[in-house]
Amino acid sequence: MKYTVLGAGAMGLRYGILLQEAGFDVDFVEIWDPQIEKIREQNGVYVSRDHENKHLVPVKIYTPEEYKGDPDVWIVFTKQMQLADALKRTAHAFKDHQYVVSPMNGMGHIDKLNNYFDQQKIIGGTALIGTVLNGPGDVDFIGAKGAGSMKMANETEKPDETTNQIVEDFTKANLNPTLTTNFLGTLMAKVIFNSVVNTLCTMFEIQMGEFIQSPVAEKLGRQLINEAFDVCERANIKLLNSREEEWQTVKFVSTTTNPLHYPSMYQDMSKGRNTEVDYINGYIYELGLKYHYEATTHDYLRNLVHLAEFSRDFDPETLEKEVQQAANK
Repeated sequence: MKYTVLGAGAMGLRYGILLQEAGFDVDFVEIWDPQIEKIREQNGVYVSRDHENKHLVPVKIYTPEEYKGDPDVWIVFTKQMQLADALKRTAHAFKDHQYVVSPMNGMGHIDKLNNYFDQQKIIGGTALIGTVLNGPGDVDFIGAKGAGSMKMANETEKPDETTNQIVEDFTKANLNPTLTTNFLGTLMAKVIFNSVVNTLCTMFEIQMGEFIQSPVAEKLGRQLINEAFDVCERANIKLLNSREEEWQTVKFVSTTTNPLHYPSMYQDMSKGRNTEVDYINGYIYELGLKYHYEATTHDYLRNLVHLAEFSRDFDPETLEKEVQQAANK
């Protein structure tokens, strides 16, 4: 089948390039102009693995407006806050026969995808695969070849022939997919994982391997996991893992799979971009409110991240001028 990646950032590039290397025809559609311009200028993407063996991989990249391709499957990997605009700009290329796979972080994307694709053709996913975009046209795959894994589930929870073919193709590309028939449980398991690792690593500017070595990592992690499970139980969402299994996943990925990885939320924060915390910890908190439960730790962490975003962008000279002006009145 032919694939098109919408959102050629770190993860979009990794999925697309691995599929391309496995022999599949892949296009890339991107909304960030510096990425498009750099890839065209150097005739491809520079790819490293764990900061080594940097080499150029040719790719085909387009803006949404100029894309005229007709893939069998879209792979959607924008940031949550960019998705609505990206879908609107690309809508002319969406066809009734096309499927879409979206292993994005956080929650909120499925409702937006439902505006453009049939539910039977929407496949949600999760990815425990570390990747870093060093800059435009320069991506670093974290972990040994074949490292990482993902889960996939049809929104209708009824896998069909095309879904199984996608799983087979992803397997050939070393993405290590597992197909489930628990849609919300699959997606929420990753939201909970990210609510621990992404947010805490971002707040303290540490890699996953550093986080897991802390003597308080387990206490912090279990507190966030327990609150999130309390929310899901009230929302009648049956998760794939138990509370213990969720913590063990955090521990294993942080220790073994991606110890050198800075999560994507940290990458956004460090590069001056807004984070997806409202779609992760914030989503858990807002979902809990619907069922008269306050996941207060998740809300507290969300607000801390927003405070960090504010302080990062704050100009002390502006404050000094305002204080001086007030004193002169």
